[in-house]
Amino acid sequence: MKTALSVVIPAKNEAAAVGDVIAGIFRLLPDAEILVIDDGSTDDTAETAERAGARVISHPYSMGNGAAIKHGARAAEGDVIVFMDGDGQHDPADIPRLLEQLDKGFDMAVGARQSGSQASIFRGLANRFYNRLASYMTGHRIEDLTSGFRAVRSDKFREFLSLLPNGFSYPTTSTMAFFRAGYPVAYVPITAAPRIGTSHIRLAKDGIRFLLIIFRIGTLYSPLKLFVPVSLSFFLVGLGYYLFTFITAGRFTNMSALLLTTSVVIFLIGLVSEQITQLMYKDGGTKAVAGTRRPHERHG
Repeated sequence: MKTALSVVIPAKNEAAAVGDVIAGIFRLLPDAEILVIDDGSTDDTAETAERAGARVISHPYSMGNGAAIKHGARAAEGDVIVFMDGDGQHDPADIPRLLEQLDKGFDMAVGARQSGSQASIFRGLANRFYNRLASYMTGHRIEDLTSGFRAVRSDKFREFLSLLPNGFSYPTTSTMAFFRAGYPVAYVPITAAPRIGTSHIRLAKDGIRFLLIIFRIGTLYSPLKLFVPVSLSFFLVGLGYYLFTFITAGRFTNMSALLLTTSVVIFLIGLVSEQITQLMYKDGGTKAVAGTRRPHERHG
């Protein structure tokens, strides 16, 4: 890349791996700015990152992976930001492959984990479901919705900081927001290594959270794709129940009226939501204000 590059690494209790990750980045990209956002670690993550040469910004307590990403995005000085984990899963050697896609005109390049890179069969199946659902919402093929390894143009990414949650769902939100805004996204196949240390993701809790995020961003992306199927379901059930009661009892029941009315109300809500969405994205309406405050910052 001919533009300035920042690498943002959110880290919580990653002292065992973060130093090697930073060293690997510097070997390939000696001029890169590396920021480690220490999210309230109770081990030597911050000190290890400093010794490896990174700039460290420490949270006084754990604020969440998404909060660390947002803090890093605001503090990064590069025109391009690479986000990657500090647990050893992401190979720094894949960074140039992501940057090549930005050179080709894409605004975001995502490292798409291939088969065998998932931590478990259940997580692989869940991610496959998320990918298909998000692909339906956006109308674009999404190969890895939840991958945290990605390169973005910093000015584009900062437009959506106000949408990003503080938890582990920032990849989901940013991917769907980029598609909604019409910014091109590329996928680069990668192989993720087993993480060093214990995962901070809880499958049941965070799996439900990912699903809710998809629906939340889906309503921001194209509400009618959510509301129309629900409205149609109520309409068909109401119509079917009306035909049943008309044939068997020769009358139109209150339940049929309720179901048919509900279908109309849901459709109208979706229509209004669609109009609101159009207004939100008009002329970059989702832009967030990029703060400049950098508390607890350390320089390596």
